[in-house]
This record gives sequence, C-alpha cells and structure tokens, in this order.
Amino acid sequence: MSEILFEPSETRVNETQLSAFMQSNGPFETYDALWQWSVSERSDFWAAVWRDCGIVGQAGSTVLHQGAHMIEDSFFPKARLNYAENLLAHSNAGTALIAHAEDGHRHEVSWSALRDQVSILQQALRNAGITKGDHVAGVMPNCIDTVVAMLAATSLGAVWSSCSPDFRLQTLLDRFGQIGPKIIFSVGGYRYNGKTHDCTEKLKSLVAELPNRPQLVLFTYAGVTPEAGLSVDTLCENIQPTPLSFESMAFADPLFVLFSSGTTGLPKCIIHGVGGTLLQHAKEHRLHCDITANDRLFFYTTCGWMMWNWQVSALATGATLVLFDGSPFFPSSSRLPDICDAEKVTHFGTSAKYIQSCQQGDLRPCETHDLASVRTILSTGSPLSEQGFRYVYDAWKQDVCLSSIAGGTDILGCFVGGSPVSPVYAGQVQKRMLGMDVQVYQDDRTSIVDQIGELVAIKSHPSMPIGFVDDPLRKRFMRAYFERFGDVWCQGDLVKLTAEGDMCFFGRSDTTLNPGGVRIGTAEIYRQLERVPEVLDAVAVGLKIGNDESILLGVILREDAELNDALRAKIRSEIRQNTSPRHVPATIVDVPEIPYTRSGKIAEIAVKQAVNGLNIANTSALRHVESLNFFKRLEVRT
Repeated sequence: MSEILFEPSETRVNETQLSAFMQSNGPFETYDALWQWSVSERSDFWAAVWRDCGIVGQAGSTVLHQGAHMIEDSFFPKARLNYAENLLAHSNAGTALIAHAEDGHRHEVSWSALRDQVSILQQALRNAGITKGDHVAGVMPNCIDTVVAMLAATSLGAVWSSCSPDFRLQTLLDRFGQIGPKIIFSVGGYRYNGKTHDCTEKLKSLVAELPNRPQLVLFTYAGVTPEAGLSVDTLCENIQPTPLSFESMAFADPLFVLFSSGTTGLPKCIIHGVGGTLLQHAKEHRLHCDITANDRLFFYTTCGWMMWNWQVSALATGATLVLFDGSPFFPSSSRLPDICDAEKVTHFGTSAKYIQSCQQGDLRPCETHDLASVRTILSTGSPLSEQGFRYVYDAWKQDVCLSSIAGGTDILGCFVGGSPVSPVYAGQVQKRMLGMDVQVYQDDRTSIVDQIGELVAIKSHPSMPIGFVDDPLRKRFMRAYFERFGDVWCQGDLVKLTAEGDMCFFGRSDTTLNPGGVRIGTAEIYRQLERVPEVLDAVAVGLKIGNDESILLGVILREDAELNDALRAKIRSEIRQNTSPRHVPATIVDVPEIPYTRSGKIAEIAVKQAVNGLNIANTSALRHVESLNFFKRLEVRT
C-alpha cells in the first residue's frame, strides 16, 4: 500500500456536495459503495446528477435507452437544453471572470456584464447568418473574449472548436480544413515569455487556404491592432444588449469538436454532444472537485487543450473563473502562485509537467505565499509521479486535496480522478469516477486488480463522443476505441487498479516498450529518473533490432552535469533497483530537446518513428518540429 499523504477531516467531508449526494441518494457509507451503485444503476444515477446538479432544461421521461452495442446507447433521448444557458443561468451579482495577461494586465467582468457581452455577440452572429449546426472556430488566447465568443456561438446552437494562437499554419489547416468553420475568431497577436507575436500573415494564409473561405473576425489583444480581417467592434457596431435567447438542443446534438494531437496522422475531429458534456462536467465539478458558487477555479491551460472547455463549463456552478494567458514562468517562476494568492483561488489546476518543472526549479510557494484559500490542486496531462505528489505536499501545501485526474480529449472528461471524501495516496489517482464503469483488462479480457493492464470502460456513459467528423458510418470511431476488445471501450492507457480502488498510470499502450517480449510502460522509467537529480527530462522509446527491441533513453541534463560512464551507470542502477533488469535502457544519450505535443505530452511515437527511420506521420502536432532532427540523425549512427 502506498503512503497516505492527505486525508480529509470528518468536518471537511461532511461539508462537501459529494457527501450530500451520498446521503440523498442512499445513504451510502463509502465512496466505493456509491461508485458501485452509479455503474450498476446508471439510469437512477444520471437522473440524480441531472436533478442534484441543477441542470437547466427538460430531462424527458427516459434516462437511458440501450442499443445492441455501447455506441448505440442513448442518454436522455427526449431531453431539451442549451449549454450556454446553463453556464449563464446564475443571477450572481458578483464576478464571473477574471483574466490575467502575461504583461500584468488584469480584467474582470461581472455576471451581468458577461451576459450583456454574450447578448451583443449573439445578435451579431445571428445577423451574420450563424444558425444551429454551423461551425464557429477560435484561434484564441485564454481570455475573456474567447469565453464570450464560445457562449455566443453555442447559445445559437453552433458548434465551437478552438486552437491556441501559437499553432502553426499547417496545424490549423489540418484541423479547420476538416470542419469548415463559417467564422473564425482570432487576435492580431499574443504574448509569450515576454515577446509579442504577430498573427497577421498566418491568419491571412489560413483564410485563403481553407476551401470554404470563412469570415475572420478579430479582437484587439496584446496591443496588436487587427489587420487581417473584420474587427469584432465593426461586427457588433450599433448593437445593444437585449435579453438572451437560447436555441433548444437535443441531448446528443453537437456542441464541441475537439482535435486529437494528430501524432499518427491527421488529427481526429471528435464531436462531443451538448448534454453529455454538460452532465459529465457538472458531475466532475460539483461532486468530484466540490466547486461551489463561492469558489474560484484557476486552471492553467490554453484554448488548444480540452481543459479549456472543461474549466469554462464550471461557470454552471456559479463559480468565478480565473484565466491566465502566457508563460507560467514569466516574469518569474512564481507567476501562477502569485495569481492564486491575489485572486484567493480555491481550486488550482495545472499539468504534471508544470509541477515537475517547479520541483526541478526548487520552487517552494509554501515559504513565499499564503495559499490559504486553496482547497484542491488538480493535475493532469500525464501521470504525476510519487515524487511529484510528495513535492506538492512538501513545497506547496499540506492541507490540500491533490487530485490527479485522467481521461482525455476522447471523452472530454475523466475516467478516473478526485474524491473530496477520500484519502490521497502518493502517486495514485484517487478513484474511478462516478458513472464510469472502468476496469483493467488483460489481453484475454480478464478483469484484474494490482496488475498492469489496459484501462477499459465496459459500459457507456453520457460523454462518449457522438463520433468523428466525416465518419458517417462510424467506422474510424469503432477502430479507434473498439478494435481491441470489440464491445468494450479501450482507452489505450496502461494502468493498475489498486486494492484501495485507486489507479496508477504507466504510460500509453501504443508506446509500450517491449524488450524481450516484456511489456513496459514508459512512465515506469520516468518515475525512477526523478531520483536522479542530474536528469531534468527524458524520453524512452523502443529501438528495433531485428524482431526484438532495446530501450533507448534520451535525457536532458542540468547545465553542470555530464553524461559520462559514471552517470550512465547511476541511471541504470536506479532503474534496475526500483523496477527490473528488463527496464534498463541499452542506450542512453544526451539530447538537446525533448519533443512535446502542443497538448504538453512527450511525443514518444514521433521519436520512436524518427530513431527507427520510419515516416513521421504528422509533425504539425509538435511544439517544435526541429526537436526531432537529433533523433533522425541518431538513427543513422545507431
């Protein structure tokens, strides 16, 4: 059993929304008992979520209609609702949004001002011919204008998609070229790490090269005056706020199109529905994160990551959202803790990579900041190691619920995540999420505990995607998630379900290392490297040797470290002692840069393709495509 790092007090547990839900729908004595009910009595559970989480709309008489296959199941088939209406349903007199820009500019809007801004842009979009089912896209920073544009579009029943303004032209074309947006919102420029980046030429090329030639509408941002398209001020000229109207939508009508990272080809355009997104997020925000109307949620994200959509949905709780756009380490490494203190943030979310970077930089906010308001810290994007867990409790705050959450773009939500009534174990995701019948399978479909296997969902849930764009028969959809086990969703993660009901992650199964026929998750190796202070970052891939493979480990070292025989021996010894001889890399090389996707994940597939001399399917998914050059040359020398 792993070490318990945090256990909520009885008083704290009793004050949670989850505790109230357990009592009103049971009573249930434990989280695990509630989870079992939630997956065995799905109709009763999801009806309770709709009711207790205050969903605005008509639920209809049927909660779940089951088909012959999981993808044919339909939740709330007679429901009518609108996503934007739910996010704007609160009559709070207080603040809805607070935005911090990298240059220090701070802006906030009240709930009434937010509704007025949405009303104006809603009318402008309606005048521009936007109707239910049309695609509206954003190449936008994480700012208030982006939230307003999304709410205005979805209030009309339009389908919203977004990317970050740092995406390259080809990356944008790969995504928007598949969905054909009628309007693209963007900005003239953005700031990152102290520099201003002009988007004018990229946006002109984007509109010119998209077959449907969408209208480009630009906000002024980062001091850059729009030049490439129509100003949003011109679009909204002479329009005054009026009472908002909301298009009535079916539960399974499209709401968002999200894009996979595209590391193995063109990104998948994943369609998520109105009701499934809203219901799943309401459950996660209220029950798993315990976000209330008195709270402030700050999630460090960009508009190119699903966590942007996830955090915006929290407006439905009545909470205030704190937004930040820019580098988390500019002008100093304490930028995000500074915002947490200044805005009295209650829920702070970030990536495991950010936590790792703070740990390596010896950032200790507990010694420089108050953080008294922070109740929950959320981590996602990649597995957070045991050392990462301990670092948070040692250097950030002891009395905090550290919730590692995992799911993904595929379901726009979480399969596993936090529980405010349960203890936190080092290196473990707390619980399987309510309503998510998650198991761990061996290749023969045997369900296992305390062994590494595939994360699967054996029953449907509301936030399963509707499908993919341009896949009317859902053939690509079936191949993506059901090819492995037929009638069971396979997420592609190597995991272990513990006896306590927590879960440990060992990496993606499509990047599993296989030396001598032994399956090894890359996260198992990365965890051991955190005990080697000379190593700042690393990537492990399989190097093909005939019908077998060996492990190649690329490392980035501290400036004062040298990859000599002694350090190689130290790395191998640390890995061997804490895992097995099979985990030990045959080759260790010093690399100039680790390739990352734009969503912050190590691009292990691309590195593996590069070192093995294979065609790299889609380099536009990478932050810095040049980072692959070293690995391409390395393949020739190996």
